[in-house]
Order: sequence, then C-alpha cells, then structure tokens
Amino acid sequence: MGTDRIIEDGTPSAGPPTQDTAPLAAALRLAMGRIVRRLRQAHAVGDLSLSGVSVLNRLAAGGPDSPGSLAELERVRPQAMATTLAALEQRGLVSRAPDTADGRRAIVSVTDEGRAVLEERRSESVARLVHALDEFTPREREALRAALPLLDRLAERL
Repeated sequence: MGTDRIIEDGTPSAGPPTQDTAPLAAALRLAMGRIVRRLRQAHAVGDLSLSGVSVLNRLAAGGPDSPGSLAELERVRPQAMATTLAALEQRGLVSRAPDTADGRRAIVSVTDEGRAVLEERRSESVARLVHALDEFTPREREALRAALPLLDRLAERL
C-alpha cells in the first residue's frame, strides 16, 4: 500500500500522514485554543486553574483516587499533582483520607463544595456555549455534534 494508511472504518486514506494532517492539526490547535481562552476569560480572577478543574471533574466522575493515580491519568508529575491537590484541599474542594487497603497511601475525594463549584463553572461555560451555538444553523450544530466522538478520541491520543 505504500504511503496509504487505513482509517478506522477500514478505508484507505491517501498520502503520507503529514501531507494533509499538519494543516488540519494547526487549524484544530488554533480553533480549540481560542475556544478555551474565551471560556477561561469568562471566569473570575482567582478562579480554579484548568488543572484543578480537570482533577475535580475526574474525581467527580470516577470517584476517589490516589494522588499518584491522578498524576498518571492527568499526565503530570507527582509534584505538580501535589501542588494542585494542596490548592484544592485548601479551598475545601477535595478531602484526603487514608487508604483503607494501604494506610501509607492517601485517597482524595471531591467534597460537596467541590461538586458545587464544578456545577457552577459548568453552568457558566455551557450557558456561553449555548448562546454562541444558538447562532448556528441546525445543520451546523449537527456537524459539530457528529465531530464530538472524533475530538474525544483525539484528546485521548494526545
């Protein structure tokens, strides 16, 4: 097959991987960066860091976990995770308890206050996105909806 690649549905994709993917990658980076920046600008100064929000979301969705596991899942160094968790704990958004299976280890959980902060942030961001998406046509919104699984897969592979 030479430079052809096989994509998920089994059909070949023409050309070497960087021929069409480099411009696509650059455009995606720019568009996603602008979206994230604009959503971030809507939150108050002194608000949670993106890493803090990510950890809170992970704990809220996946349940209690160890700092080491969180660092691995978030792809950061244990020291960076310790800093993030200390800031969250200081604000009362997470709590630590000894691991019942291994007392040398700590288990971190999101608190009710942490869940409330997440919901508030989510509501603000979703409201901004809803307002922006209302200006799109139904066909454009459907195209965005169809791209979501691909964007999720892309995020997992980074």
